[in-house]
Amino acid sequence: MNISIGNDHAGTEYKLAIVGLLKSMGYEVTNRGTDSSDSVDYPDFVHPVSEDVARGDSDFGIIICGSGNGAAMTANKHQKIRAALCWNKELVVLARTHNDANVLSLPARFIAIPQALEMVKVFLKTEFEGGRHARRVEKIPCA
Repeated sequence: MNISIGNDHAGTEYKLAIVGLLKSMGYEVTNRGTDSSDSVDYPDFVHPVSEDVARGDSDFGIIICGSGNGAAMTANKHQKIRAALCWNKELVVLARTHNDANVLSLPARFIAIPQALEMVKVFLKTEFEGGRHARRVEKIPCA
């Protein structure tokens, strides 16, 4: 399984920790983020992650910026992307089980790295429930 990950300057430490976790779990990782703390523009790193997932080159995406909002808004401009901004494991479970989220957006300035790592584990192991939720997810796209 391949995971595409992208981040701005606020998420560099988080990305490095998550990449280490993912590799230790046997995942392939496509790094679309910055490796620096120098200020950058998050869309430049989120669009490639979204394109990887939308094309099917990556199974899931993880995006990280200061609030997680800008990254999620950017990702959700792409058809086939359902990016969920989450700040605890309970939201991650709901994003996967009810919304079939395929991109996890993390707010680096509001969660700790250990919390982010746990959220990534939950995101990857939680399955979409389907059923009545599938009908709702099918209604999300505008085009």
